[in-house]
Amino acid sequence: MAASNSAASHTSARLVSRLRNRHVDPACVLCYVNGTQLRPFAYTIHLMNTVVYVNGFNLYYRALRDSPHKWHKWHKWFDLNALCAAALPHTCNITAISYSTARVSSRRNPSSPTDQNTYLAALRTLPSVRMHLGNFQVTDKWMYLVQSVELRALSIVSAVPNPDCAYVSKTEETGPDVNLGVHPVRDALTGVFEHAAVVTNDTDRHEPLRIVSREAGLPVTLLTPVDHPAEGLKRRAARVRHLRRYLGVSHFPDPVIGPNGPIAKPSNW
Repeated sequence: MAASNSAASHTSARLVSRLRNRHVDPACVLCYVNGTQLRPFAYTIHLMNTVVYVNGFNLYYRALRDSPHKWHKWHKWFDLNALCAAALPHTCNITAISYSTARVSSRRNPSSPTDQNTYLAALRTLPSVRMHLGNFQVTDKWMYLVQSVELRALSIVSAVPNPDCAYVSKTEETGPDVNLGVHPVRDALTGVFEHAAVVTNDTDRHEPLRIVSREAGLPVTLLTPVDHPAEGLKRRAARVRHLRRYLGVSHFPDPVIGPNGPIAKPSNW
């Protein structure tokens, strides 16, 4: 009998240890081993307070515009909170979403600023979203061309057989990169979260993720907008989750009810 009780006690201790390692607190469910009742357990999940940091342009270009799956372009009207909640484990309690982006220019597409403003208005209806806006610049400059030169329209023939450079319009964003580098580090060191999730495939995020995971000792989940994320980002993350598969089930309603009335999805979306 003593040996049986000792074995049951040892098994109970191992179960308690495993549950706690999985953020489960022991309490009140009856468990039996070899007919011996162990002490009760309950599956009370510890939810980790999680802040999600989103690179808005990287998410748009990688998951939507440049996706090899053309149907993804119909998912622009996505609910960011629903998307992150669907992609993250159920043990994550999203306390805030830090969304960094820049206001786009009308130079390439006249409707882009209006469409973006509409989407940002829909995002502002989400209590969890904290928005950080930077600047979007379009500049004309000479840039070197990859050799050999390839042109998007097959009917266009270059006047020069192998030109070295071309005069192009280059788009750049200023502000969001700084936010995504500084905010996760600041929040980790001031105890804002227990767990961070980062939406990006930008390799410039290596060092902030390293500081959060190694120096602050907090877990980081990479919510990748691409099928094959950068290896450097994967090494910094405790886990990797893919966002594209959840886009179709994370749409806003149309219209979204805002504080000043309904917000309708852009007609070309």
